[in-house]
Amino acid sequence: MPSPHAYFYLPGLLAAALLSGCAGLQTEAREAPATLYESVAFNAESGQPVTIPAMAQQLTGADVIVVGEYHGHQAAHLLQSNLQAALHHQHPKQVLALEPFDLDHQNVIDAYLAEELGEEELIEDAGAWNNYKASYRPLMEFARRQQLPVIAANAPADTVRCVGRQGPDYLASLPPARRTLLPEEPWPDIPGYRSKFLNTMGGNSHGQAPDASRERLDNAYRAQLLRDSTMADRIIQARQRYPDHQVLMITGTFHSEQRLGLVGVLEQRRPDLRVAVISPVVLEDDGADLKPGEHAAKGNYLYFVLPLPEQYQDEDRRNAAMKKQFSQARGPDCQ
Repeated sequence: MPSPHAYFYLPGLLAAALLSGCAGLQTEAREAPATLYESVAFNAESGQPVTIPAMAQQLTGADVIVVGEYHGHQAAHLLQSNLQAALHHQHPKQVLALEPFDLDHQNVIDAYLAEELGEEELIEDAGAWNNYKASYRPLMEFARRQQLPVIAANAPADTVRCVGRQGPDYLASLPPARRTLLPEEPWPDIPGYRSKFLNTMGGNSHGQAPDASRERLDNAYRAQLLRDSTMADRIIQARQRYPDHQVLMITGTFHSEQRLGLVGVLEQRRPDLRVAVISPVVLEDDGADLKPGEHAAKGNYLYFVLPLPEQYQDEDRRNAAMKKQFSQARGPDCQ
C-alpha cells in the first residue's frame, strides 16, 4: 500500500517510466556523483533512481513542493533550477517561495519583477544573502522571465535575532503593524522537532543543562520556530492568493526534512494540502554506495550530493573566523 504522502505522484508513474531514459545532468546509476554540481535522485517510496523530468511528472498533483538544501551547495541549486523549469513545463501556474528573502522585503522583490529595479538594487534593498548570484539568481530570473510570483518567505532577520536573545516575549514589544506580519501562533508544537534541534545545537532535550544555557537554547529554538511558522504561513497565504498555483518552496533542509519544521507547521495548519518534500543526503565517503532506504524518512524524494570541502584544518583559524563572523553580525538593538 502506498504511504500517506505518495498519492500526489501516483498518476505520473507511467509517464515517469517513459521519461526515465532522459537523465539529463543526473545519472540513473547507483553511483556517487562525479562533481559538486551533480546529484543522484531517488524516489524514497520505491527506492528507485529518478530523473528530474520523471520527478516533476510524479509531482503533478502536489500543491506544495518543498526542496531542502545545504545552503551554497552547487548540486542543490542546480537541481532546484532544473526542477523549477520541469515543474513549470507541465504546470505553468507556479509560485516560487524563498527562505533567503525576509517578508518585509516583499515590496522590493515585486519591484524587481516589475522591472522597476536592477539586480544590484534588488540585492542591496532586499538584503540578499551573499551567495544570491551563485545560488538563487537562476530561480529568480526564471520566475521573472515567466512572469511568476515570488514570495519572500522568511521572518524578518532582526526579529528572529531578538527572539533568540530575549525570548518569546520580545514579540509583544513589536509595533502592531509589524507584529501582524508574523504568525498569530508563532510557537507550534511539532513532535520530535525540539529534541532534534537541541541535539543538533549540542544541548539535550531532557532539561539537564545549566539554567542559563537551557534558556539560551530554548530561545534559539523559539527563533527557529518563528522562521518555520512564518514560512508555513507565507505558503498558506500564497495558496490563498493563487489558489490554482503550485508552490515551489526553497529552504534549508533542517526546516523540512523528516516533515518537521515548516512542513510540520504547514501540515498542522492546512492538512488538506498535498505537500511533497525533497531532501539532500551528503555522501561522506565519495565512493560510498547510495542507500536511499537508510534515509527514506527524510522526504518523498532524496538527492545524494558530494560533501563540500573542509573550510579549515587549523582549529585556531576556524575559531578566529567564527569569532569574527559573530562580531560582525551583532544585529539590531532589541530594546
